[in-house]
Amino acid sequence: MSPQQLAAPGARPLLAARLVERLDPLADRTLGEISSDFDFEPDPYFPPLESLTPAAVLVGLIERSHGFSVLLTTRLDTLRRHAGQVAFPGGRCDAGETPWQAALREAEEEVGLASGFVSPVGLSTPYRTGTGYLVTPVVAFIEDGFSLQPNPDEVADIFETPFGFLMDGANHETHERQLPDGGKRRFYAMTHDDRFIWGATAGMLRVLSHRLFGAPA
Repeated sequence: MSPQQLAAPGARPLLAARLVERLDPLADRTLGEISSDFDFEPDPYFPPLESLTPAAVLVGLIERSHGFSVLLTTRLDTLRRHAGQVAFPGGRCDAGETPWQAALREAEEEVGLASGFVSPVGLSTPYRTGTGYLVTPVVAFIEDGFSLQPNPDEVADIFETPFGFLMDGANHETHERQLPDGGKRRFYAMTHDDRFIWGATAGMLRVLSHRLFGAPA
């Protein structure tokens, strides 16, 4: 079944079954494969896992009349890290927090999403960022009736992007940018309605797409 079919209106039972089948459970999880910002070029200074800061993000799926969409934010231009980038709600895990607890807390802090409207389904592949975080994407349904309010200290904008578009490998672009030291960095990106989704956010979406639907031919 294609991403568009599973993201269509009324397809929640089918989508939920696929998510449960293809994602890690919310308990008794073992750390397996890790994806990263350096999937294109190996990082010669890849630090050990124990040195990375645990973090989590919420991949929130919202059922609309046109189908499912994903909740995303644009970070403020003034932030110290990832300024102005498109991101999932999320952040570092506090001591003793599970990934889903951290993702729900951060979503409430960043966009005012009350946790009672969120139903976590499973965990996608952990993602290691170049800034030293090991991020666990928590995939969840967001139920009707929620309201949102961006945190003025972190979030410039809140928006939604069609889930079917983001999961379709035909929309996964590769880009290249020159680094200050003269090197080049290649990364994944997706562009929808003039929203440029790139870096770790695009990487996590691409990995989720591969887990749910397999890599494109």
